[in-house]
Amino acid sequence: MQRDSDAYLTKKQFFNTLLTVYGRKPVLEALQQPGIEVYRLHLAQSNKRGGIIDEILMAAEKRGAEIAYHDRAALARISKNAKQDQGVAVDLICQKFTTTNDFLAKHSKQNCNLLALDGITNPQNLGMIIRSACAGNIDGIILPEKGCAQIDPLVIKASAGTVFKAPILRTTEPLATTLRKFRDAHYNVTGLSSHADQSLKSYTGNQTIFVLGNETDGVSRAVQDACNNWVKIPMNNQVESLNVAVTAALIAFR
Repeated sequence: MQRDSDAYLTKKQFFNTLLTVYGRKPVLEALQQPGIEVYRLHLAQSNKRGGIIDEILMAAEKRGAEIAYHDRAALARISKNAKQDQGVAVDLICQKFTTTNDFLAKHSKQNCNLLALDGITNPQNLGMIIRSACAGNIDGIILPEKGCAQIDPLVIKASAGTVFKAPILRTTEPLATTLRKFRDAHYNVTGLSSHADQSLKSYTGNQTIFVLGNETDGVSRAVQDACNNWVKIPMNNQVESLNVAVTAALIAFR
């Protein structure tokens, strides 16, 4: 019985590392990018051979990927975007993708710095945040399933491909609920506010989650209530705020 449970957990954790990319050109670019592990290519049975479909098949075969054929309804369930998948999707293995629960189980006693995204809806901002976090000193990006942009071709392009190696922590719960779990594990949940007493530059706290709010409305009320710490980024010339992706870069390289 224990072995069955362990096997289930291993399988579940494996599927948490998968990222599904859809659309003919994005799929071909992903298959051609070195260093990416490919799990399975999905094709609609209605696709006509030739052109980019043949290029995709050749690239998948070269990578040793499993190839599966589906009717259009089944493929739409896989891509979750029937209007834009163009009959093609691919599952990529992103080793640094996991869930917030699995991350907490493994890193509860380690000194980690994370970003939490609260209502980041612009795909370009999400992609640039991922790129800065991946390049800087960030150990994980908490990306809620609801209320935020999700990883799609626009995000992948804006991230310059770094999304495939970024430490993405997925959660199906409301972000405020997830943040309270991290607080219980002794993380400092830190929001950004112009009214804070302490500046980001002088902040020396460990085990910190920096919360980035919506591009227009900032941090939501529920997430504000989950924060137990606040810092500010002092600005000159009466500038009130920075683009959220710029803020992420300042945090990542502080």
